[in-house]
Amino acid sequence: MTMSDGAQAGTPASGDSQPSRAEVNAGFAQYEDELRKAERKVAGEIDPGARALVVAIAVLVAMLSLVLPHAGSASGLEVLTFAPDAAAERISITSKVFVYLLTIFGIGFSMLALVTRRWVIAWIALCGNAIACVAGMLAWWTRNTVGVNDIQPPSGVGVGLMLGWVAALVLTFHWARVVWARSSYQLALEEERRKDAAARDAHALSLHHKPTARRTESDPAASDKPASDKPASDKPASDKPASDKPESGD
Repeated sequence: MTMSDGAQAGTPASGDSQPSRAEVNAGFAQYEDELRKAERKVAGEIDPGARALVVAIAVLVAMLSLVLPHAGSASGLEVLTFAPDAAAERISITSKVFVYLLTIFGIGFSMLALVTRRWVIAWIALCGNAIACVAGMLAWWTRNTVGVNDIQPPSGVGVGLMLGWVAALVLTFHWARVVWARSSYQLALEEERRKDAAARDAHALSLHHKPTARRTESDPAASDKPASDKPASDKPASDKPASDKPESGD
């Protein structure tokens, strides 16, 4: 086999690597969208685990606090609906804000987050319950504080206000733990995605260098040229035979 035949035989070897690299890139492109959709779906969900039972109990306590007396003879539902008993007890605006926040976020969004397992809804429940904790503390304080013109509230803090405030505190704590755990998990997913991207880039780079190395190995004429191919002008002048010199005697 001549050298030209060897070069022709090595040519298909360099061409065979191109389809393999294209197939790998096509495989990554095919499943990349599906992997990203699955990752976004997993990243948007929560897994409260054993905290789900604690949150469910806290929601039941919050619902029970609306039935029990909020202040005096006025219950939480009467405060929520602006009943005459609430007006007779001189319910302040802070108590009304607290009852509304507890109903919307402590009961509504907490139950919705447990059912849907969505991270965004859990975050909304956390923010609403945190504000409800502040409003409940102010509502408790206003029931024991003399108002304008030395107006004293006719009654103090009721059992419903106490239980509702404790339920808001428990919900805020556990939703904060759940949301913080999801944030850490999302950071771990992003780190794993960066590692996968770096591995794919390294694999593509290695496939890009393989054809060049194979062409070098399959074409030895490019690197091992015989010495006879060098031009004659490169030979030193001293190599010429002595017979070529002209004789001065003649």
